[in-house]
Amino acid sequence: MDYIEKGKELRRDIVKMLYLSKSGHPGGSLSELEILIALYYEVMNIDPKNPSKEDRDLFVLSKGHACPGLYAVLADKGYFPKDDLWTLRKVDSKLQGHPDSHKTRGIDVNSGSLGQGASVSIGLSLAAKRKGLNQKVYCLLGDGECQEGLVWEAAMAAAHYKLDNLTFILDNNGLQIDGKNDEVMSLGNIKDKFSAFGFEIFEVDGHNVSDIVSALKAKVICKPKFILAHTVKGKGVSFMENNVGWHGKAPNEEEYNKAMEELA
Repeated sequence: MDYIEKGKELRRDIVKMLYLSKSGHPGGSLSELEILIALYYEVMNIDPKNPSKEDRDLFVLSKGHACPGLYAVLADKGYFPKDDLWTLRKVDSKLQGHPDSHKTRGIDVNSGSLGQGASVSIGLSLAAKRKGLNQKVYCLLGDGECQEGLVWEAAMAAAHYKLDNLTFILDNNGLQIDGKNDEVMSLGNIKDKFSAFGFEIFEVDGHNVSDIVSALKAKVICKPKFILAHTVKGKGVSFMENNVGWHGKAPNEEEYNKAMEELA
């Protein structure tokens, strides 16, 4: 697969659905995309024709506001028609502003309240272990989200229960809704913190699919995995990149046209 072209294609879908909805979160949806490509096209055991099969791998988008990126991938994989993307955030749409497993095929867990996805992932991983399922759980966290205490309670539990079927991935783009993470509430040395909690640590370029796949497939025994993925907020659209103002703002017509030209 040509990851660069696939990334451009999916980024066009993200920008279009946000433009049509007139609301949403482009910054984090664009920064996470290569992580989602690595998971859904190269790593996860999934079947779009049978999205509820018991032994499928599970994905939790803990930073649920970035769901446009996930919706673009799910549509491309065939979980639902691509035309559904253009109904984002509309009344009665299957694609709401945060993931809803009751409305959307391919969504494993409702999310949106930051930090909760990390804890839900612990429960899913424990359940898989106790059922004897060969099932892996992947949880994508935002860096601003890691200011939530709930994340660290979950991290402590993951290590305590030796959940080697669990992977936390951090979309580390350095920005959150109020500004730079380091200015709002610094995460400090996030690798050392997760290591101290008992995780096996990996660090990757969050826009290099091959590197992400290698980290995801690395064998770890009796420990959960933490992947620090360095990303660029708004990746792929020049005027959105590293611009905190694009955390939760939809493009107008002029901005939409400019973005689509860049992604052509």
